[in-house]
Amino acid sequence: MINQEAKNIDEFIGWFPPEVQKILQNIRHLIQELAPEATEAIKYAMPTFILNGNLVHFAAFKNHIGFYPAPTGTAAFKEDLAPYKTGKGSIQFQLNEPIPYDLIRKIVLFRVEENRKKAKPAKKKKSVPAS
Repeated sequence: MINQEAKNIDEFIGWFPPEVQKILQNIRHLIQELAPEATEAIKYAMPTFILNGNLVHFAAFKNHIGFYPAPTGTAAFKEDLAPYKTGKGSIQFQLNEPIPYDLIRKIVLFRVEENRKKAKPAKKKKSVPAS
């Protein structure tokens, strides 16, 4: 990981070797496809997608891709994540192993659904009786 904060996701991805850039772009495009209304940002010095709050973060490190779908995103897929190093809300996908894009897809879809439920419905305007 680089010791400075990127201005945007393109700059962040550009810091890495081409083979890592490809993985990061694949993850980014997957999230964009599954959550087209989400916005991009850099938070905690990592690419972040926001949809009614933080949706997911991801980043590249020397030997792995870090994927951060919040604690609920890791807990819901505990069995699927058994082969990977995980923490509370974090997953490490080793760069010397195939990246499990199908699993990332399932986790992102779960988080999209979870964050959509958090959205507050718009308040209805009270009708004022005509005088």
